[in-house]
Amino acid sequence: MGMKTKIALGAVVGIAVIGALSANSGDGDGDTKSDSRTSASAGENAAGGTKGDGGAKADGAADAKPAEDKAAEDKAAEKASQADRFKAFVQKNGTPNEKDAVAHVTKVQGADEQNEILDAADVYTDFTGGIMGEGTGPAKLIASAFADWKDSDNGLVTIYDADGEILGNGQF
Repeated sequence: MGMKTKIALGAVVGIAVIGALSANSGDGDGDTKSDSRTSASAGENAAGGTKGDGGAKADGAADAKPAEDKAAEDKAAEKASQADRFKAFVQKNGTPNEKDAVAHVTKVQGADEQNEILDAADVYTDFTGGIMGEGTGPAKLIASAFADWKDSDNGLVTIYDADGEILGNGQF
């Protein structure tokens, strides 16, 4: 009877953990952005369908569509250029040594996706040689600059070289 209780308790805990993780993953910006794009395109379709008589209205809707596309491209550029935003922050606020180190950053992942439970970001550089190479010292500077850029209660940033080997990590 004790074994059955342990199995049942383990199953309940497992289901609770899976439920908590799925609830947290569904609260991200991705869902709201896709919803806003859907409602914007639905609004355009409704405007085009109800105002079909006037040629000027159709042209106006066509003019509004590229403006919305530009806004969507700007949002996509913000998501795609985490490394550029990180470099710009360090150029404005960093020390000369941090600026030199961050110049080697090629890609940043996970900086925008924070849930304050366990935040993990990856920074990729063009250094070579792994942990015994030239990038170990600058990796600590990059991690320090990243901690100045982003703040989390429980964040870990990992710095990688060009081959994907870990150079270092730090908390942010």
